[in-house]
Amino acid sequence: MASTAGIPPAALRERARGALLGLAVGDALGAPAENLKPSEIRARWGRITGYVTERPAGTDDTEYALFSGLLLARHGSALTPSLVEAAWHELIADRAEAPFRGAGFSERGTLENLRRGLAAPISAQHRHAWSDGLAMRAAPFGVFAAGRPGEAARLVAIDGSVSHEGEGIHGGRAVAAGVAAAMAGAPPVAVVAAALAVVPDDSWTARSLRRATAVAHRGERAVRSAVVIGGYPWTDLAPEAVALAFGAYAAADGDFRAAVLAAVNMGRDADTTAAVAGALAGATQGAAAIPEEWAAAIGPARGSCLPSMAGQHVLELADLLLARAREPGRGMPADRQERADRPEVVLRRGHLPRRDAPVRPEAPAPSPGHLPDPFPGRFPDPVVGPLALQDGEVGA
Repeated sequence: MASTAGIPPAALRERARGALLGLAVGDALGAPAENLKPSEIRARWGRITGYVTERPAGTDDTEYALFSGLLLARHGSALTPSLVEAAWHELIADRAEAPFRGAGFSERGTLENLRRGLAAPISAQHRHAWSDGLAMRAAPFGVFAAGRPGEAARLVAIDGSVSHEGEGIHGGRAVAAGVAAAMAGAPPVAVVAAALAVVPDDSWTARSLRRATAVAHRGERAVRSAVVIGGYPWTDLAPEAVALAFGAYAAADGDFRAAVLAAVNMGRDADTTAAVAGALAGATQGAAAIPEEWAAAIGPARGSCLPSMAGQHVLELADLLLARAREPGRGMPADRQERADRPEVVLRRGHLPRRDAPVRPEAPAPSPGHLPDPFPGRFPDPVVGPLALQDGEVGA
């Protein structure tokens, strides 16, 4: 797998911004088509070729991606399930239920378990642990671990241990690895290969990915027929949604506009499939490939689902993740780097430096070692205890 060693910082930043802005744009474009069939989309709008609402905005997909990405920007490779769980409590579960409009079943099941006092990974044991709720928030991990799909997959599985199991984890790993490969300049065929390399070969996710990408040259109708579970009432199955997104991306050969619109017009969980396709294509082509009229509609998050994310912007997050990744040890304190390379990682209490307020999107990227703290003073430092690497590390 290609690394980012020879990529100029400006080009890497362009891809990082493309990935996360692409996620938000795809989310906003796909939201009106969520849970619809292609025939229903055609009956309402013909073929969707742009925004079909007056005030397009990201949904829970964008806000959860911001939430997970900001936590990753603070802790980098030292992220642990305990830190993720603490964040869910502080900024989601321990707040009032009413504002969480649009949250998916997997998120609601997780919140219920956390509020009952269940900790990860037991908190992920609910009826929708196979959903695409981790896949929708996985792109920031690929941005952070650009060129290292195995590390992106490892980190997103840590994030997902609070809310997902099995195929839900596999879907998140595939997306994170795919974005990481695209960030390093891999062509679409290699991006798909990177995704398949981090999930079990005999998994539902892998089978669906292979089916979707094998017929992608025949267009979105063939992709949809290859993976959609007809007659099943829920559209948020991770193996289905992730395969539709990769199928749209492969059918478009990485072209941003074509990939996102293919995902939108296939319906089903269209906001998530278009968000994932947008992240992959945005990482491949960079932010400049996103049509200006689409990009201009994406402002700071409104906090409709997660009030704690109101005012956060995906472009800020892209810069924060790149700056964190440039730190020595890629964000992991030097005294923990050696232990992180072993199957068991013991994290001891230590001080993580506090940082200033977040920069605005138009500001220059922060320099390594001077990152804003997205969650100032809200989370403990890593706790004592073993952390088994999720499913093993896959080399980039």
